[in-house]
Amino acid sequence: MSLRALRTLQAIARHGSFAGAGKAVGLTQSAVSLQVKALEEEFGAPLFDRSRRLPVLTEAGRIVVARSAEVLALYDDISAALGDERSLAGRLRVGAVQTALAGVLPDALVALNRAHPRVRVSVSVGLSAEMAEKVAAGELDAALTTEPVRPYPAGLVWTPLYQDRFWLFAPPGQARRSARDLLAELPFIRFDSKAWAGRVIDRELRRMRVEVHEEMVLDSQDVILRMVEKGLGVAVLAVSDEIFAGLKLTCLPFGEPQLIRNIVLLERQDRRGGGLAVALADAVKGAKEAASATARKRPKVSRKARPRRSSP
Repeated sequence: MSLRALRTLQAIARHGSFAGAGKAVGLTQSAVSLQVKALEEEFGAPLFDRSRRLPVLTEAGRIVVARSAEVLALYDDISAALGDERSLAGRLRVGAVQTALAGVLPDALVALNRAHPRVRVSVSVGLSAEMAEKVAAGELDAALTTEPVRPYPAGLVWTPLYQDRFWLFAPPGQARRSARDLLAELPFIRFDSKAWAGRVIDRELRRMRVEVHEEMVLDSQDVILRMVEKGLGVAVLAVSDEIFAGLKLTCLPFGEPQLIRNIVLLERQDRRGGGLAVALADAVKGAKEAASATARKRPKVSRKARPRRSSP
């Protein structure tokens, strides 16, 4: 007995004729008849009453049709079961910088859960430098961070995911002034210099030979942007395009040319996250592409454009 013959029998029951079943399964009418004959010999009973113009199932035929439907359903479930077995499973401990947590990571986790429902992800937030230490110590399997800026723990590797750009943020209505003048004249709200992004900002300020008047040091981008919005000073932050598109502050490129930072998936060299981390990286890239496409459809924000270069 073959599964193909059982599928042909199901087709006859659905379409009501050997000819109709043949068209459905891609066989000639004579080939359909041969498969039915083989089944009748296998079960030792006629499956159709051939005394009528169109074949009518006998009692034995109705039993075989019903039971063969169960057999075929069980067979078809094998592939799905093997797919579940091949899917990823386990727990992944992930760290993330605030911009990733407020941006693409939630959508990436939704996509990861849909593709691999047996994966469980725990998430913590922090500065890139802090999370690098946790990855190196084995407290995290992976982390979405700024590309490491020396010094950083030994034994780390990273996979590039996407890029953010550095912007000078000032209160509304300051767009006619230069970034250098704003930095020199208004209070400076500093992003924590212990963070890798903070080190890049400090390096560029030294290169520009701008002496800022530091008023606050904060490690939350959301809080810093609120301070700027209230007119309490200016700040330099690396922000993704989809977040940038929604801001209503004065935004000027920072750096000459404008600096960018790479966001990466940081792991230990022995790749503790394995396939789970690879799946997360793919999900983040997909979520970033979708978010960027949406951002491009929004009304453009007026800003001064300059050439870009990678941050050191």
